Amino acid sequence: MSAPASVVSRPSTAAIVGAFVLDVVLVVAFAAAGRASHDEDVLAGLAHTSWPFLAALAVGWLVLRAWRAPAAPVRTGVGLWIVTVAGGMLLRVVSDQGTALPFVIVATLTLGALLVGWRLLAALVTRRRR
Repeated sequence: MSAPASVVSRPSTAAIVGAFVLDVVLVVAFAAAGRASHDEDVLAGLAHTSWPFLAALAVGWLVLRAWRAPAAPVRTGVGLWIVTVAGGMLLRVVSDQGTALPFVIVATLTLGALLVGWRLLAALVTRRRR
């Protein structure tokens, strides 16, 4: 017996964990790329550079209840993008890290491409398979 069409399936635990881990990896990759582009020691300062964005990402997951639709490009991706950038910049300000306008622009564009981008690709792949 199949479920009624009106019943919305919930994402699996593996899908939720996978989406969260991918978001974390992408935020850390963003921080690593930024450090490398400034000829800074990537490993030595990676935690210092990435923690504000990782903390904001975690808040975004909680506030948005991202586990309900972890791969949704608009509902989850755009929301996480906004919370991660805004929260990350706020935490950088209170922790005496830089928030120069060019950095804010690059972070906004890069994190948008990463956090929304993988979700858009996943949605396209899913649609093509159907």
